[in-house]
Amino acid sequence: MTSSSVVIPRTQVFELSHPLNQRVYPLWVKLPSSYQRNTSKLYPVIYVTDAPYAFQIVSGVTRFPMNNNKMQEAIIVGLSYAKADKGPQSRVRDYTPVKDDGWKLETGGADAYADYIEQVVFPFMAKHYRVQQDNRTFVGNSLGGLLGAYLLLSRPALFDNYLLGSPSVWYHKEALLSMPAQHYQARRRVFIAVGEFETPDKSGMQHDMVAGAVKLTRHLEVAVGKKLTINTVKINGAYHETAFATTASQGLYWLYRTQPVTSE
Repeated sequence: MTSSSVVIPRTQVFELSHPLNQRVYPLWVKLPSSYQRNTSKLYPVIYVTDAPYAFQIVSGVTRFPMNNNKMQEAIIVGLSYAKADKGPQSRVRDYTPVKDDGWKLETGGADAYADYIEQVVFPFMAKHYRVQQDNRTFVGNSLGGLLGAYLLLSRPALFDNYLLGSPSVWYHKEALLSMPAQHYQARRRVFIAVGEFETPDKSGMQHDMVAGAVKLTRHLEVAVGKKLTINTVKINGAYHETAFATTASQGLYWLYRTQPVTSE
């Protein structure tokens, strides 16, 4: 009997350094199946936070529709945690937009992390891969969804599409909902999803994620207005720990399907 490791096809891992704090972040890059033979084609890029958890899910749920021309092929990039940190330490610091002294872990590093994405990750991808500069999608869940919503308000030019799963709108007394939106030059598409049972009464959660998703949708509609196309979905029967797979599958299909349906 022999054994070997399971690998995700066409995937490599690189290590990139933040220029200001010298933190090293692994970057996971998966190429589409047609990348090597279509040598002149430029591809959309899907950037996925919480890579150790979410990258495999996004890779799996997009494989069949992309390989069967039901979705546009895209490069999938996993944004992993700083190497010197444990996962919770890295994500709590990097995904939270404002400092909250009530947390034991460091918070409020979202702007520094956004600088890393803009100044390090994007140039790396543009240098080494054939990427569409105007077709970047952000994927984030829970605190990652909070980060995405913050970037959508504060740095709208970073990404063209946003997939926000169960966003942690509750963070720091819902500070996100009082943040204004920066000026939008172009339209953005936003998919927000939350599990039906992500509420204190149905799952014992401390925060009502369903209400948070509704509040975020309303805030974006008021703060940004007609520059956004928003699709907000409540996933039947889903809990916080189970909703993301459906969020990723349905959200990315909504954004990248090759034959859009007539009603949204």
